Parts: sequence; structure tokens; C-alpha cells
Amino acid sequence: MKKLYVYHANEDDPKKCTAKKLARFGLVKLVNRLGKLPKNAILLSPLSEKALSPEDKKFGSIAAIDCSWKDAEKIFSKVRNKNARALPFLLAANPTNYGKAAKLSTAEAMAAALYIIGEEKHARLLLSKFKWGEIFLTLNKMPLEDYRNAKNSSEVIKAMEAYLE
Repeated sequence: MKKLYVYHANEDDPKKCTAKKLARFGLVKLVNRLGKLPKNAILLSPLSEKALSPEDKKFGSIAAIDCSWKDAEKIFSKVRNKNARALPFLLAANPTNYGKAAKLSTAEAMAAALYIIGEEKHARLLLSKFKWGEIFLTLNKMPLEDYRNAKNSSEVIKAMEAYLE
């Protein structure tokens, strides 16, 4: 099982924060400074030019940044990580952004990353803590399977492009 880390910026409603809920269950480790994220982890970043793919399963941990979408670009631009990866096209199932493309909660992003690298059981464990968790997998079933079956980042992007046409 991959170790999961989240830098928490304390910008969102604590009652709706999926990262804090996952931390309460001991499923992620919260860190209070960007510098405390492991350097050898995959960093999920919407600014990365490389898409996450099954070839990234070689990394031992996954890191995410939990911040407000309005501040995301500012915060992510401060982080330098050679292992940064963008998630491919997926739809949110969380109540705040249901049906919106790429507006995933931290829990959805972590679960999607785990699913794509072949850790479906771990992904389902994270999502099981939310009423809408299974809906995320149902809503994104076909793209998640296509991304998981890709060999590398280029194939993930090719699969993603089919959903964007």
C-alpha cells in the first residue's frame, strides 16, 4: 500500500475537507509545510505537463496539496518536484463540484491516482469513507479503466483525448 501525504493549506470548509477526514481515519498523513512533502513521492499537480500513468507505480508514496481551487495555481507554482504528475480528465462526484471536469476533491484525486497505478483496493478504501465515493468510480469507470490499462503517460493522454472529443 502506498503512503499518502497531503499538504493542507486550511483554506476550505473543515466540515467538507476530504483530506482531514482521510487523516482522521489514518489513511493519509497531513503536513503543515510544503517542504515536508516527501521529495521522492509522486506529487499530484494540475500544472504538471506529464500525466500520471501506470508506470508511476514504482514510486512508494503519493502527495497532494489540499487548497482552495481559487488559490491552486499560486500554491502549485511554488512547488518544485521532478515527480509532479497531472491527473487525466475525470469528473468530480463530490457534492460541491458534482459533474465538473477536473474539480476533484483531495480524496477523489488520491483515489484516482491509486486506481490508475493499479491499487484499486486502496482507492476503494479511501472512497468508502464518503457517501458519494462509489459514485466517483461509477461516473469515471471507463476512463479510469482506460488510464489504468495504458502503458505510459503518452498512452494516458491519447486515451484522455478520446473523452475530450
